[in-house]
Amino acid sequence: MSEEKITSKELLNQLTAKHYDGALAAKAEGKPVVWATSICPNELLDAMDLATVYPENHAAAIGARKEAMKFIEHAEGIGYSADICSYARVNMGYVDLQHAEAQDIPLPDLIFSSTNICNTVLKWYENLAKKLDIPLILFDMPFNHTYDVPDNATNYIRGQIEHAISQLEDFTGKKMDYDKLGEKMAMNNATCEWWKKATDWGKTKPSPLNGFDMFNYMAMIVCMRSSEDGQKLFKLWYEELKQKAEEGRGPWNSAEEQYRIIWDGIACWPHLSTTFKLLKKYGINMVTSTYPGSWYKVYETNDLDGMARSYTGNYANRNLDYGANQMEDLIREFSVDGVVFHSNRSCKLMDFRTYEVQRRITERTGCPSVIFDGDQTDPRVFSEAQYETRIQGLLEMMEENREAKRKGDIE
Repeated sequence: MSEEKITSKELLNQLTAKHYDGALAAKAEGKPVVWATSICPNELLDAMDLATVYPENHAAAIGARKEAMKFIEHAEGIGYSADICSYARVNMGYVDLQHAEAQDIPLPDLIFSSTNICNTVLKWYENLAKKLDIPLILFDMPFNHTYDVPDNATNYIRGQIEHAISQLEDFTGKKMDYDKLGEKMAMNNATCEWWKKATDWGKTKPSPLNGFDMFNYMAMIVCMRSSEDGQKLFKLWYEELKQKAEEGRGPWNSAEEQYRIIWDGIACWPHLSTTFKLLKKYGINMVTSTYPGSWYKVYETNDLDGMARSYTGNYANRNLDYGANQMEDLIREFSVDGVVFHSNRSCKLMDFRTYEVQRRITERTGCPSVIFDGDQTDPRVFSEAQYETRIQGLLEMMEENREAKRKGDIE
């Protein structure tokens, strides 16, 4: 197949294989491998030419292949509670079992962890480092209780970035190439811009973007932000969506977009097909979520303060006012008819504020919403019957809203 004719989905599959094959090859050649959290300053790792794997991506792939229970049951059998993150349970199980039909990954030589996504990763990755007797580089990113990221947090994290560079220099035995780091920063910015441009096509009516595709492309914004491959993928995806939009095509070939929703929370990977097909059945398209902004990590090249501020400023690490305001902005910018909140048992931080965010956006926008129970990789929590009942309820509320707007009863 010629390069000119390759689709973004085909390129996505190729790059996914390249990512994992590269890590396995590095391990076989005796080169160090890093395990890192999903929103960490991986520009530092790429500048050091370190093969890096992301356990959250790997656990999601295992969940999507309906293989998670083998690892979850093993982790729970050795003492990990069913109440902790299922990504962590899958990953800790994998460390012992070391084989997944979905994808094998090499064990790490270094752990690289950032607490800006949740505090679970603090102990999860600390446990990995202790169990495998390998070094841990940790970014302690304080939660932003103020609306904007405060200067003291920026200064604190910048110091940690500088310290991490010295730790990486000790680990690799070589000095940081700051020119190369600058190149990786510039690549990161370009990739993030193409990611945003692509996901912003969800604003178009009908949306050429099927938001569930975003869940799959998201793996590459995690692991290839500071690479030319990442830029190439998201630019191609953007161009495909642009062409669909210009042709007036919606997200599916076999059905029309009737209603537009935000999906708040991580996908239910073991039930991805079920959750998608039930929405499509009722003509409901997911046009956006809080995720696109979480990986929009843009800052001035060679600006460590900007890098520090960007990495601590993602949605999961911001206060309730910021989260509710962002949701309100998305509802208006993407012409959203409703919101589906995934009450994810694994994600305590997000769950604890779901009901308050729901209350605020209902009060401010009148946008209807529903909450369903699930989990990102543990298949036992999700109920298809409950999910469909919730979606049917949302559909009724969206229809009532649309009729009220038609009559002029609401704006």
